[in-house]
Amino acid sequence: MTAPVEFSREERALFNPAFMALVSCRAVQGHQRDAGSCPLPIAVTAAVMALQPAIRAILPGTTRASLPKWAEDNQAVRVLMAANAPGLAAMVRPGILLSLQTDLLSLDQSALLTLRPRAIPATITGTSDTVVAIQKTAHMLGRWLPTGGSTATTLTLLGVRP
Repeated sequence: MTAPVEFSREERALFNPAFMALVSCRAVQGHQRDAGSCPLPIAVTAAVMALQPAIRAILPGTTRASLPKWAEDNQAVRVLMAANAPGLAAMVRPGILLSLQTDLLSLDQSALLTLRPRAIPATITGTSDTVVAIQKTAHMLGRWLPTGGSTATTLTLLGVRP
């Protein structure tokens, strides 16, 4: 059993369901751009990775980078995901539920998420550099994570268990 993660007041404010919905939508938006509807585990993983400053700092600057090679060269990602993913996924889930309830996202029977056209602006803006960086990273990861292969392969490379 995983112990609950303690968040500071600032972290709780940042991880509100509306922002988590936006981050999830950015991941799906990025995925849809290059690969169509987004598998639910990829949307959650992209959002969880985007929320971690240590992972944002070591991501490649392009989606043309090899995900398997990057994961092999950055083994710390597996450690960070193992340590932080359960707590952050618990913060992301209410955002995905909010985006489904407000019809920003739809979920089909194959667990593929689709972003409603014009649901969110194409241009990424925010009130702080951190908010913008998280959104841009989620969008980039939505585009990049499918390049690692199947969803199961991608999650394995990152040390994530669905």
